[in-house]
Amino acid sequence: MSSLPEARGPLSAAVLALLASGPPGAGRLLAPPGPLGEPWGEDHQLALHLCYELHDRGLPGVPDGWEWDPELLGLRRELERPFLAAVRAEAEPVPPLREALEALLTEPPVGTGPSHFLLAEGELRHAREYLVHRSVYHLKEADPQLWLLPRIHGPAQAVLTAILYDEYGAGRPERAHALLFARMMAAFGLDPGYGHYLDLVPAPTLAVVNLMTLFGLHRVLRGAAVGHFATVEITSSPGSARLAAALERLGGGPDGTLFYREHVEADAVHEQLVRRGVIEELVAAEPGLARDVAFGVAAAGVVDGRFAHHLVGRWRAGRTSLRSPLPDGPDGRG
Repeated sequence: MSSLPEARGPLSAAVLALLASGPPGAGRLLAPPGPLGEPWGEDHQLALHLCYELHDRGLPGVPDGWEWDPELLGLRRELERPFLAAVRAEAEPVPPLREALEALLTEPPVGTGPSHFLLAEGELRHAREYLVHRSVYHLKEADPQLWLLPRIHGPAQAVLTAILYDEYGAGRPERAHALLFARMMAAFGLDPGYGHYLDLVPAPTLAVVNLMTLFGLHRVLRGAAVGHFATVEITSSPGSARLAAALERLGGGPDGTLFYREHVEADAVHEQLVRRGVIEELVAAEPGLARDVAFGVAAAGVVDGRFAHHLVGRWRAGRTSLRSPLPDGPDGRG
C-alpha cells in the first residue's frame, strides 16, 4: 500500500486522524467519532479494516507501535461489537453443525453467484473487477487464519498447519497462493500491489475480510474461525473450476488461470482434511465449540451472500461493482 486511503465518513476519518497524530501514546482522537451508525456501511467497514491492517502489513507512514495502542484498541472494540452483532442477527437460526456442513457439500441446482455469472455471461470488465475485489484477501491469502494455530491443539492443529502450509506454496515460495493471485492480476492488466485498490473496493468486500480477521484475533471466537475457514475450503473447488473456465474464455493464459486451477485440486483435498482432521478432531477435544463452528459457517454465508448480491446486482444493472470504474487495461480492453 503506497498511501493511506480516503476517509468514507467520521469513523474512518477519526482512525486516520489518530494514526496521523504522531507516535502511539502521543495522539488522541481529534474529534469524537459520533454515533456508529450502520455496521455494514462504507465508513464502519473501512475504519475496522484500517485497524486490522495494523496487525497485518501495517499502514504507510504509521508507526508499528499503533498496533496495540489502548486508545485505538478501544475504538476497534466499539467497531467490532455492532459488526459481530449484525452478523449474528443475519446468521440466525444457526443449524446444528452436521447439518451446516452437509449443506456446504451440496451445490444448488441453479447457481446465482459471481462465478456462475462470470462463466455464463461475464465480460472482461466484470472479470477484472472481480479480481480487484478478491485482491483484498487473496494478496494475503491464509494470513488471517494463521492466528488460529496457537489457539487449537492436538490433531486439529497439526492438520490445520498442513493445510496452511499448502496455502504458502508447500515449501516452494513461487507457488504461494498470494503470489499466484498477483501474477493473475498482472495478466489481466491490473496492479498487483498490496492494497493498491483499497479506495475502490466497497463495504461488502471489506466485510468479507474483516470477518476473517475478527474471528482470527479473538480466542473466544476460535470455533467460529474454524467454521469460517471450513466454509472457504469446502466450497472453493467447484467455484474455482468455474472461475478458471471463465477467465480462460475471457483471454486468460497460463498466468491468468493458474491461481484458480491450483485451487480446484488443492481445495478438493483440503475439504476432506478440514472436515475430518480439523473440525471433527476439534469438536472431539472441545465439544462446547460445536455451536461456534456452526456459527462460523453461517457467518461466512452471511458476508459471502452480501458480497455476491452486491456484485451480481450491480453487473445486471449495467453498473460497476466498484466504488468507481476501473481504467481500461494496457491493451485498451476492459
